[in-house]
Amino acid sequence: MPKNDSRLGKGLGALLGDVLDTPNEMTYPVRDVPLRRIRPNRFQPRREFDPDAIKELRASIAENGLLQPLVVRRADDGFELVAGERRLRAMRDLGWEATPAVVRDLSDEAMLVLALVENIQRENLNAIEEASAFQQLIDGFGFTQKEVAERLGRDRSTISNALRLLGLPLPVRELVEQDRLTAGHARAVLSLSDENAQLALAREIVDGGLSVREAERRARKVRDGATKGASSGTSRRQRATEDPVARRAATLLGRSLGTGVEVRLSGKESGEIRIPFHDADDFERILRRLLAGDAKELFEDA
Repeated sequence: MPKNDSRLGKGLGALLGDVLDTPNEMTYPVRDVPLRRIRPNRFQPRREFDPDAIKELRASIAENGLLQPLVVRRADDGFELVAGERRLRAMRDLGWEATPAVVRDLSDEAMLVLALVENIQRENLNAIEEASAFQQLIDGFGFTQKEVAERLGRDRSTISNALRLLGLPLPVRELVEQDRLTAGHARAVLSLSDENAQLALAREIVDGGLSVREAERRARKVRDGATKGASSGTSRRQRATEDPVARRAATLLGRSLGTGVEVRLSGKESGEIRIPFHDADDFERILRRLLAGDAKELFEDA
């Protein structure tokens, strides 16, 4: 498997062929497609679009024209965007009526993979958006972490570490989405098992402008029970997770469920498994993974 830096350095045209095991889009003719007939990619992993970046792109297109055509697929009522949402938005702002586009016959799976590849190549996704897209490939299309890594030219450990970020409390995830916390900061926060401690460390990082290394040191102090004001309840939970089997079980369960699982030991052979969820959608996602086919009894009529 080629390393991701060489693979992602080829350009999106070559990657279309690599990812899909089909010829790249340069072997397909470019045609003019009316902008009003193109709807957004429903698998677009990017949730936020920087208005300043769109403005700069709009100015570039106005000055130099469109340097790379959009990629679309046919839909019942026209076309669905595969790659190039920022370009589409910029052209609409400029009042264009049609755009050069390559029309491809693609599956839903390929749509998500290509949207991910384009955004990864341009470094447009924040860590939570990227992790959510990885999880969508796993939940929606039955990919394993290894298959996600192979499709995207990433190491499996990279995919695994990204998915762990989905186990952060919602307020911390929002800080990552707002670029107030980096993925490195988020991993330091995630190293704490107690949600209140995670929230406190995240606020400390943002308020104090801590570097990733400083955040890691701070998290280490909390784990070691050296932070002033650490509650006895937190200390008990930390002692409970000193068991290596419990720690490993929590890690593997969290990786599988895409959330921060905690295994708490109350005795030599007793305890509890804590699986947090952050909203109704997250609750449903976790239950569907746990219950598999039986989940339809809960959600089929919802």
